[in-house]
Amino acid sequence: MPPYAVLWVILSLGMLAWGGIRTAFAADCPGHPDALGTSRTLVVDPRKHPRIGTMQYAETLPLRDHEVVLSFDDGPLPRNSDQILTILAAQCIKANFFLVGKMAQSFPAGVRKLRDAGHTVGTHTQTHPLTMNKMPIERAKAEIDAGIASVKATLGADADKSLAPFFRVPGLLRSEAVEDYLASQGIQVWSADFLADDWHHISSSRVYDLAIRRIEAQGKGILLLHDIQPRTVAALPRILATLKARGYHIVHVVPATPDRPATPTDPQQWQLHPTSENVAISRWPKVPNFVSADADQLAAPAFSYFDASGVKLLLSTEMFADRRAQSIPLRETAPWLRNWPVPVAGTASTLPIPARSVFEIPELPRLTAESVALLAPGPTRTMMTEGEPEHSVAAVGAGHFQHAIRGKFRSGHGKQLALSRHGGRGTTVAHTRSKAAHGHRGPARHLAQVRKRSA
Repeated sequence: MPPYAVLWVILSLGMLAWGGIRTAFAADCPGHPDALGTSRTLVVDPRKHPRIGTMQYAETLPLRDHEVVLSFDDGPLPRNSDQILTILAAQCIKANFFLVGKMAQSFPAGVRKLRDAGHTVGTHTQTHPLTMNKMPIERAKAEIDAGIASVKATLGADADKSLAPFFRVPGLLRSEAVEDYLASQGIQVWSADFLADDWHHISSSRVYDLAIRRIEAQGKGILLLHDIQPRTVAALPRILATLKARGYHIVHVVPATPDRPATPTDPQQWQLHPTSENVAISRWPKVPNFVSADADQLAAPAFSYFDASGVKLLLSTEMFADRRAQSIPLRETAPWLRNWPVPVAGTASTLPIPARSVFEIPELPRLTAESVALLAPGPTRTMMTEGEPEHSVAAVGAGHFQHAIRGKFRSGHGKQLALSRHGGRGTTVAHTRSKAAHGHRGPARHLAQVRKRSA
């Protein structure tokens, strides 16, 4: 048979099987052929999985993709709880309810309606305190035990079978002491995977939006609602219709009993999004808490390594002699010394002494009158006095001058140079500037500065 034919047969059988399941759902819901229905019943063992709900715990119910568990808190309250029961019955849906002891005492008929409709009945303390996370453990135990006793009293003779060992902490305000006590009693603590915030003062459309958006974000899980809220009553039909249109299925959860074993599951199914070899995890797994009682240990050092006192290590060559006797080869010298020649004293080469010319600084060329004349633009006039150095020269130019000081040149514009003699001792250079700007500089002082620079 060709491969495409085999694939066609498999798809056809799958469609027939799905059609049979949907027909069974419709058959279980007479008068409502388009009902969402309950896809399956999940049986769990509270002692093996004492805490569920990824909002607070590592595990949640082992649901498949697009499976949702409906859970309701705080009832019963006839005015609203009865309408919730009617909506669920019209869709042939089974849900999980967590009842408050005081409410059960006030409306015992509402508790029995839940049981008779086939829903799972759990507990939610006696008075719904929002301080379970900080109250003394003895008081918390009293709240838990009183709530269970009140619900059992309304259920009558078959209370042990009708009441599930499921519990939800009010406000999800958990504590380890409370969780440990519930686990010791074989009671499973339920948190949730997503909320609809229906206890807040918001509209029913807002409750619907939050429920659908959060279900779609997770793809499966436990939805927490409150059957005593009128906004929940108004939003529930739209929530169920949207879940059906988008291919979701409702799962009913019941506890395992001696005559009803737990549904077979794998450990990874209890994670909302189990790890896979195709998906990288963003954190390292935790180190398991175990004790290596039977682990192999390294052998202790032999007594031959120690002297008679058992304290000091043998520093002699006896230990190595034993190794030679056992034909164990030992290196006589370190291997790295063979590849590095050791220079003999007196044969090392010396560096040459630097030549004297390395440290000599060449003198700068002397500046002559002819060179200054070449540098100055336009007609120039030079004067020199006998006995004066050649670089002590002044050049007069129109609008531009070059002045030699310490072998360097300075240039300027719009300044004039004047020649003057002072006692026949030489020629100096002076700028013809205003007396106010240079009145503090006398001729003798200026002459001394020029002579000092020339020297």
